[in-house]
Amino acid sequence: MNFQLRKQKILALLASKGEVATGELAQVLGISEITIRRDLNQLSDDGLLYRTHGGAIPASSPEQPYEFVNKAAANQAAKDKICRKAAAQINDGDIIFMDCGSTVFRLCQFIRNKKIKVITNSLPVIFELQHSAVSLNIIGGEYDEARQAIHGTMAMEHIRRYKAGKAFIGVDGISAQGLFAHSEKEAAIATALAAQSGYTYLLCDAGKIGRTSYFNFAGLDLVNAIITDADPAELKFCRKKGVKVIGA
Repeated sequence: MNFQLRKQKILALLASKGEVATGELAQVLGISEITIRRDLNQLSDDGLLYRTHGGAIPASSPEQPYEFVNKAAANQAAKDKICRKAAAQINDGDIIFMDCGSTVFRLCQFIRNKKIKVITNSLPVIFELQHSAVSLNIIGGEYDEARQAIHGTMAMEHIRRYKAGKAFIGVDGISAQGLFAHSEKEAAIATALAAQSGYTYLLCDAGKIGRTSYFNFAGLDLVNAIITDADPAELKFCRKKGVKVIGA
């Protein structure tokens, strides 16, 4: 496991627990305490955490640009249930798109041994799937530090040059009015991936059902299926629009 991946996991644990011990991190990551201490010192030097006696606590700066790590650490159990079901939809030989959503990221752990090609704009997905059976295609463009993803005009051009059998995307909210996002950049990527895919899966935990946010970027017809842990009774509006509901 390289430093970048260890960094993601350390920051995710800090976000979820508030404090971590050196010994605990060494056990979770399967590496020596010497390596963990070196990693923590580096992250402290970079301003991403504060060192304590025997461990670390999160940096308190409100401007810390690691929004993705905090999102990835939330609702992990629900996201993993959804992603196990999503992984069952993927077969050896598939070419798939994956966006930079925190739920989609958790799909990585369930597809590492599949002989597939992944096209993505997510740096965490790239780090997680390197040294696996998966072949990777990195979308190029402008780097968004907060989301640890690639966006922009060149990213859209890159996507238009490829076709995939399946796309896996996330949203910040879904209701009868359609799909919602906090960012126009992420909405543009999700829309582009769906347009170039034969079949689009929306990965969505129960907390996003019925939620609206800043930007209503597409109708429900953008996706073919939703994989969720939500109560089926809350998803009648999806079925009415012909969206298949797959329970996690």
